[in-house]
Amino acid sequence: MKAAIYCRLSEEDRNKHFETEDSNSIQNQKAMLLQYAMEQGWEVYNLYSDDDYTGADRRRPEFNRLLKDAEARRFDIVLCKTQSRFTRELELVEKYIHGLFPVWGIRFVSIVDNADTANKGNKKSRQINGLVNEWYLEDMSENIRSVLTNRRQNGFHIGAFALYGYQKDPDRKGHLIIDKEAAAVVREVFTLFSQGYGKTAIARMLNDRGIPNPTEYKRLHGLRYQQPKRKNSTLWKYFAISHMLSNELYIGNMVQGKYGSISYKTKQNKPRPQSKWYRVEGTHEPIIDRPLWNRVQAMLAQRSRPFASGTVGLFARKAICAGCGYTLRSSKNHGRHYLQCSSRHVAKDACAGAFISVERLERMVLDELNRLAAAYLDREELERNIEFCENLQEQKKQLLSSLSAYEKRIAEYTKGLGDLYIDKVRGLLNEEDFAALSRDFSLEKSRLECARRESRRQLAEIEDRIALGDNRKALMEQYVNLDHLTREIVEILIDHITVGKRIPGTRNVPIAIYWNF
Repeated sequence: MKAAIYCRLSEEDRNKHFETEDSNSIQNQKAMLLQYAMEQGWEVYNLYSDDDYTGADRRRPEFNRLLKDAEARRFDIVLCKTQSRFTRELELVEKYIHGLFPVWGIRFVSIVDNADTANKGNKKSRQINGLVNEWYLEDMSENIRSVLTNRRQNGFHIGAFALYGYQKDPDRKGHLIIDKEAAAVVREVFTLFSQGYGKTAIARMLNDRGIPNPTEYKRLHGLRYQQPKRKNSTLWKYFAISHMLSNELYIGNMVQGKYGSISYKTKQNKPRPQSKWYRVEGTHEPIIDRPLWNRVQAMLAQRSRPFASGTVGLFARKAICAGCGYTLRSSKNHGRHYLQCSSRHVAKDACAGAFISVERLERMVLDELNRLAAAYLDREELERNIEFCENLQEQKKQLLSSLSAYEKRIAEYTKGLGDLYIDKVRGLLNEEDFAALSRDFSLEKSRLECARRESRRQLAEIEDRIALGDNRKALMEQYVNLDHLTREIVEILIDHITVGKRIPGTRNVPIAIYWNF
């Protein structure tokens, strides 16, 4: 039998002497698992080790290499110290340990918590381990979030890197000090803008002088900053200048929390409304004085004019240059709106440049959307099959009945937990039996409470639909045979659009639409 050994140590419990060496705990895991494999007579196929990764991180390099080798059936056993070393997510426990591993003919063994898929009798304990680990992740996430929120509210900087123009104070954690070299560039940008230079012109001037942009500046100064994998990623761009000119950190105010995580299970972030930002004034030395700041903000306000409708551009942040990968800027000429790549204006030979009118891009998107609808959708069949319940009142009645049953059973388990404790006090139950029974009761009660919450959510949706009526035809008309687009439709249907340079000798502009469906 061939065994693959997997070890993991998270960031919070590392104890390394040097950055390049494995943590002592990793070494202990390796020794323990190698000894166990030898005692079982298993041949060690390979040793996979992830150091400084949490159990919820699905991007662990060695973890993913292990899964790839497992799918290729290169070994027979996955051996870990505990199940939580493999993963703390219940979803991955079910997907791999209870799902794909048996399909691939692979046995999972963790020696400390005695998880072994060859023993069918301990599947429930493995699932409970997964549930406990899931709770641990959620609790840890909430604790970390609470600490970070408190530090933000008190004006401490908590980012991995200081904003361009500043550096982290080595003597005061969470405090910023001025980086003289970068601060000089920041002052120049504000001064040039106040003198009437445009953002693209300022970017071009900095690029012509060979001044590295903020991301390249970090890399050149030895910071472990991941450079974007895009063409011309070392150049100053319009948006870098624009963000700099409106950032309050340059007048000494700490503004944080502009983005928030979607869930503790993912590293993806989404923008937060300005009302939820954390803003504390006077936390560090300003680079820009107030008179210059106020003058620049007044000029920005004069220049910031939305489209005639007063709303955000139809394809704002959705149209991307196919040549360099940067977001297209909007412009207006003779009453018509255009999208263009600014890269060709910030440096010589930076990009061939994409250019298209908003009106033409809208027509091309509509034509493609309607072509897809005609090719793949049967309107009558679609209307028949859209999931609207024909008898909402009957569904509401069934949900109310289910809710009543859940309430009754939850009350029974609550009373049962109390009775168990009384039996333990009276000596009718020993500690081991009490722990086993109360754990089972608690798990079943939690499951019922989850089912109750879901039923209440479904009931609220049903009641809303009863109030609004069955509007499936109206919904159909929103997205089939459209004659114009709205910003809402663009947000719902389109992830992004790449726009190329016009084909010479023609009026054709190549585009590629990446849909959300």
